[in-house]
Amino acid sequence: MMHTRKIRLMMASAALLTLTSPAFALDGADLMKKLDAATNANGTSITYDKAEVDGDKVTVTGVQLKFASQPGEPTSVKIGDLTFEGVEETEGGGYYAETVSFPDVNVSQDEGSISVKDILLSGLTIPANANGGTINDILLYESASTGPIALNAKGKEVFSLESTEANLARQENDAGFDFDATASGIKADLSTVEDAKTKEAIEKLGLTTIDGALTMKGSWEVESGNVALEEYALDFKNVGRLNFALDISGYTLAFVKSMQEAMKAAEANPNKEEANQAMGLAMMGLMQQLTFNSAEVRFDDASITKKALDYAGSQQGVSGEQMAQSLKGLVPIMMAQLNVPELQNQVSAAVNAYLDGPKSLTISAAPEKPVPFPMIMGAAMGAPNTIPSVLGVKVTAND
Repeated sequence: MMHTRKIRLMMASAALLTLTSPAFALDGADLMKKLDAATNANGTSITYDKAEVDGDKVTVTGVQLKFASQPGEPTSVKIGDLTFEGVEETEGGGYYAETVSFPDVNVSQDEGSISVKDILLSGLTIPANANGGTINDILLYESASTGPIALNAKGKEVFSLESTEANLARQENDAGFDFDATASGIKADLSTVEDAKTKEAIEKLGLTTIDGALTMKGSWEVESGNVALEEYALDFKNVGRLNFALDISGYTLAFVKSMQEAMKAAEANPNKEEANQAMGLAMMGLMQQLTFNSAEVRFDDASITKKALDYAGSQQGVSGEQMAQSLKGLVPIMMAQLNVPELQNQVSAAVNAYLDGPKSLTISAAPEKPVPFPMIMGAAMGAPNTIPSVLGVKVTAND
């Protein structure tokens, strides 16, 4: 009797699980609907053929990205099949996927082709409500990466990357994000350039092939809208390293939403000229909300300066050293036209020092107090020669 009772209890439990399990199954169509809503904020829409669910895996076939139409440009890009793995529904009705795998890209057109391999997103968060105004209403990923990227022209590889990777990490208490990105093994073959003069310059400068990397690092504080781009650098062997840094405030979620709405309004306007004018006015209005904190452009030489001086000098029938001396005399004359004596002296001193022994050249702007963008725009229109003092511009060399 006891044995029979146990069997009945097990059968009843199995039946209950069978009846209730569909309630916990993932909804692939709903996932794609919310993904589409999240991408719509950036002016992109997603279409697909079908979304099949197998446990925590969602396979979506026939995916296409559609963009706002522009005359003479394609309106959609075929992606193919996407595979979402480790998918779970989050609190509030959004979704989280451990990984999203993309098919390799291999597109050929005319005499060129491009290929991208091993495209992967990790830690994708799809918001339940893309129209909300919090950090939880943004389409986010923890990392995005690719394997090799190659661009071919006339049967020859002219540009390639070994790999790319971008990472996004939430700050404590969801205050904002820290981000970084790299593009490793950048190679370009300039030997196929056909213009004779350009080809000669490339060869003289030793730039027939270039090899380098790109790195980026920064943060975004959501409440203040502070965007601190600490590093955006291109570093090429036997050329040098060019780095750009920028710090602004006011780039809040409300600012982003207003910008997206302006873009949507422009896209919906069939009159493209009118739409572009409206977009320009909207952007000018939005710029009023931003504040400039600092910026810097720095170049660290890796032998390209001497080569450039030698080549430029050869075109004028003089040596590289003589060309450098000519530039030293030319810079003050050019700067005098700007009517900014203090900056003129800085630039002249920096250029002289750099040309005497090329190591680094830095242009920085660091005002004592943050400067609202309207003040910068006003100075640019009314008294352009005051901009260096407004922004605290400095030019230094070899520091």
